[in-house]
Amino acid sequence: MNKYALFFDIDGTLVSFKTHQIPPSTIQALTQAKANGHKVFIATGRPPLIITNLGAIEHLIDGYVTINGALCFIGEEIVRCKEIAPKYAQLAVEDAQEKGYGLIVIGENDVAVLDPNGEVDRIFRQELAVNNLNEAKPLNLVLRQRILQLTAFFTEDYETRLMPRIPGCISGRWHPAFTDITAQGADKGKGILAMAAHLGLDPQYTMAFGDGGNDTAMIKAAGVGVAMGNALDSLKQVADYTTTSVDDDGILNALRHFHLISSVPTKTADNTSISH
Repeated sequence: MNKYALFFDIDGTLVSFKTHQIPPSTIQALTQAKANGHKVFIATGRPPLIITNLGAIEHLIDGYVTINGALCFIGEEIVRCKEIAPKYAQLAVEDAQEKGYGLIVIGENDVAVLDPNGEVDRIFRQELAVNNLNEAKPLNLVLRQRILQLTAFFTEDYETRLMPRIPGCISGRWHPAFTDITAQGADKGKGILAMAAHLGLDPQYTMAFGDGGNDTAMIKAAGVGVAMGNALDSLKQVADYTTTSVDDDGILNALRHFHLISSVPTKTADNTSISH
């Protein structure tokens, strides 16, 4: 059996939007995949500071593509770091301050939060179960660092008006309330290819799993792209395969479909059989 490097989005792929947990079947599937010699990577729009919901599988993870591919690392080793040009970062910050919308400014080491309407706190804490934004640093401190991402809380209509003003940047939306802005050339697709090159892996044997708009680049770039059953229709259209939803054993079913794990029933933590 060929060994694959498996890249997983977090929200809506590994972690349920309903429970904010990793389903037991997913934990079992990744445990078996790892035992079978496949590598497990995270590919997320989240910066490292707010990757707080992977405790159940943390011991299985070989590396991280974070901030939509702007920061990739294995342990303490940085594989890729792609910054937004300072002039574009400053323009976006000034625009958020002038227009009064929420903005998360993600630096190389720290995060700052502009939240004039409380929407950043509401969506990240209540919908995404991120409870450590209180660890954010002052904006002036973060702006001294390399800026890797700007998470802007505005509509798709306003997005089409702002982006031409920051031509060195691209936008990847995975939630209706906000979009992730990164430097041109920073996306999950380039992130997973950089990780594969660094590890000497044939891109043909990469497999990516996602559900949102910011997963499109990696679904296209991977040797095999898998869309979750709860994914956007636009993502399903470019995927090689669509599995069931995150809440309906989607990861387990996909890994079985591609014969990366066995089809025999597995056991959950409470000793309940999972079989299909």
